[in-house]
Amino acid sequence: MRFVILAAAAALGVGAMTGSALAAGPEVTVVYGPDLGKKIEQYGAREVDRLAEDLRKSVLKAAAGSPALDDARIELVLEDVVPNRPTMQQMSDKPGLSYSSFGVGGAAISGRLITADGASRPVRYSWYETDIRWARASSTWNDAELTFDRFAQSLARGKDL
Repeated sequence: MRFVILAAAAALGVGAMTGSALAAGPEVTVVYGPDLGKKIEQYGAREVDRLAEDLRKSVLKAAAGSPALDDARIELVLEDVVPNRPTMQQMSDKPGLSYSSFGVGGAAISGRLITADGASRPVRYSWYETDIRWARASSTWNDAELTFDRFAQSLARGKDL
């Protein structure tokens, strides 16, 4: 009897996975805005590329739990990022900087969401920390990454951005 129950549960699980596999997740693209484009040399291209990929992955992860975003196209513009600590490029360019230096950071994102039915709506989100007391224990891009996660969760929940 136990085998039958386990087999039935396994069959239901496979069926559930198959049904959800039919809908494709969203396609997410990230490009740089003009303000950030001016900062790429200052921050380092590799750092900025990694941030763009982090934003893309944050949105994909949050969208995985949102059927409204299945088969959607999400075109994002990473408008600005501000680090909490100097980047490797900044420390290389200015030897007086130290990784123990810290400040408030954040990010700004814009773009548009195109749902599977073709409806399009603009999205815009920004957040910058205002209290330096929170920055002391932060990594280089802590506030920017927090902004990406908050944006992604809001987008997945269908909130107006």
